Amino acid sequence: MGNTDDLDKEEILKFIKEADEKTEKFASILEKFGLDIITKMGQTNLKINVLTDKIDELSKATLDIKSLTPQLKNVIENQKILEEELDLIRSLIQGADISFHSREANSEKVERDTSATDKKQAIIDQFNTLEGYIVNNDDPQPVIESLENIKEDIFVFTGGHRILYEIGQFANKLNGFETLPNDIKKDLKEKITFWINKLSVKG
Repeated sequence: MGNTDDLDKEEILKFIKEADEKTEKFASILEKFGLDIITKMGQTNLKINVLTDKIDELSKATLDIKSLTPQLKNVIENQKILEEELDLIRSLIQGADISFHSREANSEKVERDTSATDKKQAIIDQFNTLEGYIVNNDDPQPVIESLENIKEDIFVFTGGHRILYEIGQFANKLNGFETLPNDIKKDLKEKITFWINKLSVKG
């Protein structure tokens, strides 16, 4: 019986030892798992804080941009006004150059050119021809060339006129089209009538 009791005690001690070892291993695994969770939570909090800061910075930048909107609108409007004035100056300079060369050529002629009335009528005829062209044609290139020629003739005739800028602007606008839309044709016909009326005021 004594030997049997000793064996039972050894078995129990062995079992307890193995149980302790397994418990220690489990505790170690659990501890490592807990540390990993804590570490990942810390990293997640850090990322959240960084994102929060970036969102705050973006909000501030958005407010700054919104506050600049009125100033930007003023800059854009002033730029448009400046561009219009520069275009007018270019038209006047171009016309002055054309006028100079025209007068230079005329000085070599013995006979005078046609009268001012004939020149004005010739320009009006060009306008009417252009209006007739756009009724049945869609190619913008001849229209652009015709407007440029009319603009040159008007400057030679008037020495400078406000409609020169408008004609140049309309010619530039047509450069963006491959064909003439109906609304553009309508606008151009109305403009031609307006330009003829303005030109007719010129004596």
